Amino acid sequence: LSVNKIKTRFVNGHSKSDEASVTESTVESPVFCCGCLRRIRGWIPVHYKEEIGQILKLTGPVVISQLMIFLISFVSTVFCGHLGKTELAGVALAIAVINVTGLSIGSGLASACDTLISQTFGSGNMNRVGMILQRGVLILLLACFPCWALLINTEPILLAVKQSPEVARLSQLYVMIFMPALPIMLCFVLQGIIWPTVLVGVVGNILNALINYIFLYVLDLGVAGSAAANSISQYSLAVFLYCYIVWQGLHKATWEGWSADCLQEWGQFITLAIPSMLMLCLEWWTYEIGGFLAGLISEVELGAQSVVYQLAVITYMFPLGFSVAASVRVGNALGAGNTEQAKLSGKVWPLSPERTCLSVCSRDIVKRVADIMILYGFFHLADTFGVMGGVVRGAGKQKIGALCNLVGYYFIGFPIGVSLMFPNKMGIIGLWIGLFTCVLIQSLFLVVLLCKLDWKKASQEALVRAGVQLPEMKEEQFGLEKRGNIPAVPRFHTF
Repeated sequence: LSVNKIKTRFVNGHSKSDEASVTESTVESPVFCCGCLRRIRGWIPVHYKEEIGQILKLTGPVVISQLMIFLISFVSTVFCGHLGKTELAGVALAIAVINVTGLSIGSGLASACDTLISQTFGSGNMNRVGMILQRGVLILLLACFPCWALLINTEPILLAVKQSPEVARLSQLYVMIFMPALPIMLCFVLQGIIWPTVLVGVVGNILNALINYIFLYVLDLGVAGSAAANSISQYSLAVFLYCYIVWQGLHKATWEGWSADCLQEWGQFITLAIPSMLMLCLEWWTYEIGGFLAGLISEVELGAQSVVYQLAVITYMFPLGFSVAASVRVGNALGAGNTEQAKLSGKVWPLSPERTCLSVCSRDIVKRVADIMILYGFFHLADTFGVMGGVVRGAGKQKIGALCNLVGYYFIGFPIGVSLMFPNKMGIIGLWIGLFTCVLIQSLFLVVLLCKLDWKKASQEALVRAGVQLPEMKEEQFGLEKRGNIPAVPRFHTF
């Protein structure tokens, strides 16, 4: 019934049955639904609404910037798909090797800045922000050497795990051409100015597609051309971002030039960087290993796992965006000494919305993926609790996060998943059951952790890291509450 008809029936007067009919129609009307939504919004405290708004302002650009970075490698893979199956396999494997041995390590080390820069910015010590960035750049550049050592040996490593010799050769070729871009890629990861990164990412992706087209179709350079295009695109991202920073003067408040002081206090940075790296890599490598195990079963299982993994990467960008936003808000609040604001930022993450998407092609793979989708829905719902990982980083408790991922994935999730994959012959469904069990237990653990966290002590530790006050007592490793106060601008890392 339309709203006008409902009004007319009420004005003319009708029997109780008619009134019931009117009431039922009213319940189903859009007006009633809007009213329900307004009442639900009314139940949320005003300060919660304000905090949700602040987090959403940070989340959107973070998600877009993550997507822009993801598209660089994705576009290269798409272009190489037209060269042949062997070339596509070689490029896809090379990008996986680069991600596992380079990007994951660099992103993990760089995420120490999620804690240090956000807390220092919140304290108002702006000069120290630039100093932390300098330390981060030097440490990441040094981290390139062990990464290069692994990348140089890509072909022997792939042959050792029974990959095709031709695929291994093409992967080695791609990696060797891309290697000079690794330092600039890791330094780009370290930058935390979000909207400029989004704009630069858009320009970089357009340039990447153009270079790939010229190198692959005009010059006919094959896999080598794709690697060169990817490498040039990484450098273009850094150059465009540098030009934008200088043009807008974004560096003036925090950058006073290179200083010998950046060679000091590396212990504090590394103390956070190593657990941050483990926290990220232990989770990331789990899915890469899962793909390898799926390939031991059949090509269909491998294809389905690849599709679901790509889905996981894309959909995780949304909780990752909220995670980074929560890390920034909590870090800024603790750095300013505002423990109540930090608690609030840690509480509103469950109210953040999510969306998912999927695109597949092969009929057998589509059928197998469809078998996993119901389970994956529950997995993704539990995985959104990974937003709490951002709160853990913002509070400087990366050691707990790394330990949680180690125990959860390698002592709970993997043993369950592998036992269901092979002895019980459930394939990748068994793997995802194991991963779902792991993520669910992790979520419960992190909820308890944040409820027991001593926010006042975390704030004191943040002020010490920010250089605002000297340490008066030995820091406790976990800083849990014994039962006995922090404003914000973003800094983020890429996945």
